Formats: sequence, structure tokens, C-alpha cells
Amino acid sequence: MTTPAQTESTEAKAPSTVVLTDVAAQKVKALIEQEGRDDLRLRVAVQPGGCSGLRYQLFFDERSLDGDVVTDFDGVEVVVDRMSAPYLAGATIDFADRIDAQGFTIDNPNAGSSCACGDSFS
Repeated sequence: MTTPAQTESTEAKAPSTVVLTDVAAQKVKALIEQEGRDDLRLRVAVQPGGCSGLRYQLFFDERSLDGDVVTDFDGVEVVVDRMSAPYLAGATIDFADRIDAQGFTIDNPNAGSSCACGDSFS
């Protein structure tokens, strides 16, 4: 007796939202604890500006906006507004604390080009 072969897709699906690394999630948690508030979330947005056309914004926010995409990373909520979501799909947010780099970094596969400071892209 034969059974139909089961097929599984081996294609990796690109994340539909941002990805927060464990190191970045720990840093965000620590910063929120320093603020002494439990209602804050990390909001990531794309705004016009910068030398390449668009720039990233990362800030703490307690607001919920219509169309927000919310993703939980080990207790840290990351919020992306609906206009920024397509630009940030699959982007990875990390935190570096090295002599050559300090702060949050964004590796965005959607960015065609970026400026030298790494704060803007097109």
C-alpha cells in the first residue's frame, strides 16, 4: 500500500515585522526599568529625512495607534506603525556595546542604500 508523499516547504519565510535580538531585548528591558514604568513599549518608525531620504526612529511610547503591529520579544513589546511596517519587515534591531560601535543598530534588508552615519536609508 502506498501513501501520498507529504511535501514540506523548505523555503524560509521572511519575517513580516522587525526582529529584536536577545541582547537588544535585554537592553530595552533595562532602560524601561530605569524609567520606572511598566506601560512603555519600544516604538520603531521610519520618517522622511536624513541624507538618504528616510531615517529610523526608536523611542519609548505608551500609545497604541490604529494599525500598529505589535510583537513581543521575551516580555519586550516592539511596536511598528502601519506606514513604517513595509519598510521595516525583516529588519533586525541589535544593541552593540563595543569600542567601535555603541547603541542600537538596525540591519534592514529593505534598505537600498544608507548614509555613512547609518541613521538614514533609501
